[in-house]
Amino acid sequence: MDVLCAAPLDREENAERQRRRIVMSFTATEDSMNRAVLRSTGCFVPPIEIPNDTLRARFRESAPEFVDKQEAASGIRTRWAAPDEWATSDLCVEAAKRALTRAGVDASELDLILVGTDSPDYITPATSVVVQEKLGAKRAGTFDVGCACASFPTALATASGLMSTQLHLKKVLVIGAYMMRKLSDPTDTMSFFYGDGAGAALLEPGDAGGVVTASFLADGSYSKAWGIYAGGTAEPASEAAIHAGRTHVRLVEKYPPEVNENGWPTIARRLCEQGGFSLDAVVLWVFTQVRRRTIEKVMADLGLPIERAHMIMDKWGYTGSACIPMALHDAIEAGRVREGALVALIGSGVGYNQAGVALRITDRLLTGG
Repeated sequence: MDVLCAAPLDREENAERQRRRIVMSFTATEDSMNRAVLRSTGCFVPPIEIPNDTLRARFRESAPEFVDKQEAASGIRTRWAAPDEWATSDLCVEAAKRALTRAGVDASELDLILVGTDSPDYITPATSVVVQEKLGAKRAGTFDVGCACASFPTALATASGLMSTQLHLKKVLVIGAYMMRKLSDPTDTMSFFYGDGAGAALLEPGDAGGVVTASFLADGSYSKAWGIYAGGTAEPASEAAIHAGRTHVRLVEKYPPEVNENGWPTIARRLCEQGGFSLDAVVLWVFTQVRRRTIEKVMADLGLPIERAHMIMDKWGYTGSACIPMALHDAIEAGRVREGALVALIGSGVGYNQAGVALRITDRLLTGG
C-alpha cells in the first residue's frame, strides 16, 4: 500500500534538541532541467582482511564479550585494511578509477572532484587535491566535504546543486572514503568498527533521473562525544596530547540510540515530502552501515520491509564516509534496482551531522553505457 508522508516530521524528537538543531534543505523537482544524473559508480575494498576472530583474540583479556556483542548488534563479521603505506587518497583513486572505467571516461575530462571523508590525508591541504594529482585529473577543481559519515550524501547534494547552476560542470566525481583505522588505537575496542574502503560516483547533467531532493540535520551539542580532539587549532598536537591518546579517534560519550532511530525516519519523511513521492515509492534504502539493529528499527518505523534496505557491513565492516557509495554500488551490481527506481541514501556522522538524498536510477547507470 502507498503510504504517504503525512505524519508529523518531528513527533518523537526532544524539544530541547529541536531548538538547537540546524536544519537545511535542498530540493530539485522531478521535472527540473540540468539535474545531476549518476552515470557510473565504483567501489574499492582493500586486500587485507581482519576478521572478527582476530579481534576476539586481541580483546580476549581486556573485553572478552565485546566482539560477540557487537557482532550480534551490528552484523559486522569482518573488515578490510589497506597496506600501511597507503593513505585515504589512495583508496579514493582506486574507487575513482573503477567509476571512470565503467563510464568510459578519462580523468582528464573531469571538471570537479569532491571528496567526502573524516579521515583525510592531512589537516591541510585537502585530500581532494591530492586525489586530483594522483588521478591525473589536471583540469578538475576540487574540494573536501567533512561531515563524517554523512559526507557522501552531503557531497552528492552539493555537486547536484552546483551542476544545476554552473552549466559548464559536465563531469563531476564524488568520492566517499574512510581510513579511520589508521587514526585509531588498536587497543581501543571501538576499533572493531573501523574498516577501510572507498566508493565513487560520476555525475553528468541530464533532464531525467538523477538527484531529486536532499535534506540535512545537525546537532553540535554532540560535538564532544566522538572524535579526534588534538591536532587542530582547539588543541594543537603535542607530546602530552599524543601520550594521552587525544590524537586518536575516541568515543568519549555514547550517542543515544534515538539519534539515528529518530533522525533517519525524519530525514526519510522530509525527502518524500520535498520530492513529492511516498515512502512506499522508494525501492531501495541505503543507511549508514554501522548497526543492523538500527536499520531494522528504522525500517519498521517507516512501515517498510527490511528487504528494501541494502546492507554490506557483514562482508566489508563499517566503512564510515565510504559505506553509502559502497553499498549503492554493491546494490547496483547485485541487480537490486532497475531503470527509474527511486533510491534513498541517508547518512549519519559524528558531530552530529545527518544527510539524505533521493535519486532516480537511469539506464546508463545500470549499463555504464
